Amino acid sequence: MPPRSAEAIFAATLRLLGEHGYEGLTVEGVAREAGVNKTTIYRWWPSKAALLSAALTDGEVLALDTPDTGSLRGDLVMLVERVIELLSDPGVQTVVAAIAGGGRDDELGPLFATFFADRFAREQAIFDRAVERGEVAGDLDRLLVIDLLSGAVWTRVLLRRQVPEPGFAERAVEVVLSGSCPRP
Repeated sequence: MPPRSAEAIFAATLRLLGEHGYEGLTVEGVAREAGVNKTTIYRWWPSKAALLSAALTDGEVLALDTPDTGSLRGDLVMLVERVIELLSDPGVQTVVAAIAGGGRDDELGPLFATFFADRFAREQAIFDRAVERGEVAGDLDRLLVIDLLSGAVWTRVLLRRQVPEPGFAERAVEVVLSGSCPRP
């Protein structure tokens, strides 16, 4: 059970990552920013990489609830809208830029793999429910669907620096589902 101050520690970690990049991120700086002793951090997270991994997967800054609207289409539209909202936040954009900039680091590669695996595992419920409802076949390439949708958002928001227009989520989901989700 992490300390009561975990959320403050996670928020400070991601804020400092966004401001200074991975190389400039220090446990001492996080402790100072979060108002805790650095021994508190080291008691729970043995390294800077472990701390960042926990902040990414367990912190509220990048939290993304898995929707349950009663349909695959509705769930995916809501998920895309939430990703747009999340990635449109300037504080999150600095974190993403820092992550992307440090992505070649040997220490960070496994961390990013863990973060995205955690996200994908959380999104599985959307597809499990869709299979149970008979909306899609069980052998649907779920990762491809998520990659296509999230890739569209990441490209639009982070690479092109555009705010997706109203209806973007619905159109993106329609394009992906019309070609990738034959009925069982």
